[in-house]
Amino acid sequence: MDDVLATIKQQVESNPILIYMKGTPQFPMCGFSSRAAQAMAATGIPFAYVNVLEDPEIFQNLPRYADWPTFPQIYINGELVGGCDITLELYQSGELKTLMENAVGKTNTQPVQ
Repeated sequence: MDDVLATIKQQVESNPILIYMKGTPQFPMCGFSSRAAQAMAATGIPFAYVNVLEDPEIFQNLPRYADWPTFPQIYINGELVGGCDITLELYQSGELKTLMENAVGKTNTQPVQ
């Protein structure tokens, strides 16, 4: 378990904007992941993603990493922002775009390996 938590920590710290989701932004596999990724994409700011369905270790252990039990999980500048509902609220208020703009610089828009 320590290895996978170290992997998650590395992913979160090396990607300014990261969503752990079921599926991909192009092919989401759950409604909550779909809505969160759509809100993030609507900002026009690129972001990285991890498809938790492709990595059972991350799927099992991510809820322990930040003590957040559900997916998706959105991290900006290494901090957990929240899940779908919080992301949609931030998007509707305009705060999501501001948070994401402040985080860009070395943003990775590819799946995290």
